[in-house]
Amino acid sequence: MKIFTTDQIKKIDRATVENEGITSLQLIERVAESVAAEVVSLLSAQSRIAIFAGPGNNGADALATARILYQQGLQPEVFLFNIGGDKLNAECRICRDLLLEAAPDAIFTEVIKQFNRPHLSPNHIVIDGLFGTGLREALSGGFRELVKYIDDSRAFVISIDIPSGLFGDWNPNAIHRNMMHADLTLAVQFPHLSFFMAENDEVVGRWKVMDIGLSSSEIRKTTAPFYLVERNDVRRLLRQRPDFCSKDDFGSALLVAGSYGMMGAAVLAARGALRAGVGKVTVYSPRCGYEILQSSTPEAMFVASNSDIHISSIRLPHSYSTVGIGPGIGTADATVDALEQFLTGRNEPVIIDADALNCIAKRQSLLHRLPPQSVLTPHAGEFDRIFGQQPNSEARLVKAIEMARYHNVLIVLKGRYTTIVRPDGRLYFNSSGNPAMATPGSGDVLTGVITALMAQGYRPEVAALCGVYIHGVAGDLAAETQGQYGVTAGDIAANIGRAFKLTLNV
Repeated sequence: MKIFTTDQIKKIDRATVENEGITSLQLIERVAESVAAEVVSLLSAQSRIAIFAGPGNNGADALATARILYQQGLQPEVFLFNIGGDKLNAECRICRDLLLEAAPDAIFTEVIKQFNRPHLSPNHIVIDGLFGTGLREALSGGFRELVKYIDDSRAFVISIDIPSGLFGDWNPNAIHRNMMHADLTLAVQFPHLSFFMAENDEVVGRWKVMDIGLSSSEIRKTTAPFYLVERNDVRRLLRQRPDFCSKDDFGSALLVAGSYGMMGAAVLAARGALRAGVGKVTVYSPRCGYEILQSSTPEAMFVASNSDIHISSIRLPHSYSTVGIGPGIGTADATVDALEQFLTGRNEPVIIDADALNCIAKRQSLLHRLPPQSVLTPHAGEFDRIFGQQPNSEARLVKAIEMARYHNVLIVLKGRYTTIVRPDGRLYFNSSGNPAMATPGSGDVLTGVITALMAQGYRPEVAALCGVYIHGVAGDLAAETQGQYGVTAGDIAANIGRAFKLTLNV
C-alpha cells in the first residue's frame, strides 16, 4: 500500500473531484458513513456520543457523521468550534446547515466565544473532528485544554483521519500531551506516515483505513515515498519453484556466526536460512561450536575458524552466493579485526547483524568498508550505538535515511513496523509481526532468512522486504499457538516454511 505525504493526498483528493465527477461533499458523505458505521458497531446500552467538530474539512466530516447518526435515531451531542463566528470553510458551513435541517432538535452548540465543557464519562464515545492534516502548528490555548479534558475523561475516542494535534508526516517537536489520544483512528483512504512512529502509538491508538473511492488512476500514477508492505506485495515478488530443479539452483549461503556461549545464535540463523529455501547453508564458527551445530542442525555444513572460542579470522574455503555475518560472534578485538579484514576490498553485498553491528560501533571506520547495497539489520539500540543516540523513532528514521544514502546501504530498522530504508530514501514499513517476537534470537532467524533469499538471487532490497514480512508472518503463526508470552525464536524459525506457504497461496 502506498503511503503518501499529506500534500500528495490533497492533490489526489482534488484530482478525484476535478476528473471523476464527484463533489467534495460526496467524499465527505462517504467518510461520514464509514465513521457512523464504526460508531454504531461500538454502541452499548450505556453509550453516549459527543462530537467535536473544527472549522475545516475534518469538522465537516464530523458534522456529516452527526447527521447520519441522528437519522438513525441516535442523539449525539455536537459541538462546532467557529471561534469569532467566521472561521468555517464552505464544506463545513454546508454540513452544519444540512445537520440542522435534518435534525432541527439536535443537541447542537456552535462555539463562537464561550465554551462550557460537557460532562464526559467512560461511557461516552467521542468523535474527534477538530483538526485534520491541514493543521500547521501545535494545539494551544483552549483547544489544548479541551484535548486534555477529553483525554482525562477516559471516554472512547474515535479520531477522523488523524488525532487532532498530530501532523500527518513528520512531527519533529511533538508534545504528545497537547494532542488528542485516540483509541481508534479512522484514516481516510491512506494511513499517514506518523502512524508508524513508536512514540505516536499512544496518540493514534488502533487504526483502520476507510476506503472512500479516491481516484485509482491518480493513486497509480502518483509516486509514493513510503509504503506499507502487505501480503500481495510479497507474493508478487516471490518466485514459485520450477518442477525441474536441484539444490544447486537455490544458492549457497554462508553464515559467520557464533562464539563460546553464543552458539545458539548460529543455530537459529542456520535454521532460518534453511527454512527460507536456500540450496546450501554453511556456518563459519569457532571450533567450540562444531558439535552443537552438527547435532542441532544436521542440514547445515560447518567450517571451523582457527580459534576455539571466538572468530579471529574469516577465510572462506569456497565461494558463496551470499554471506550473512554477526549473530553471536561477540566483539572481541580479534573479531573486530577479522571483520575489518573480511570487508576490506569486498564488493558483493553482505548482511550485517547483531554483534557485527556492535563491532562497527566499536570501530566506526568499518562503516566505510561496507560493500554497496549491503543490508544492515539493527534494532534501535544497535542503530544508536553506531550512528549516535536518537531521541525517538522519528529522529532515528530520519538519521537512517541519511546514513543509508551516504553509505549506499539498506538499513532494516527493526521494531513494531520494521522499516526497510533504501539508499534512495524510500521507506517500506512491514505490516506483519506482533509483540511476542520481542524475544532473544528472533533477529538471528531474520538474518538467516534474508541471507537465504539473497543467496537465491533476490536483489538486496527484495530479500530484505520479503524476509522481514515472512519473518513477521512466522511470528504471527507462532503466537497463534504459543500466545504473546510463550513464543521463542525457535518457534519463529520453525514457522518460516509455513509463512512462505501462507504468503504464496492464492
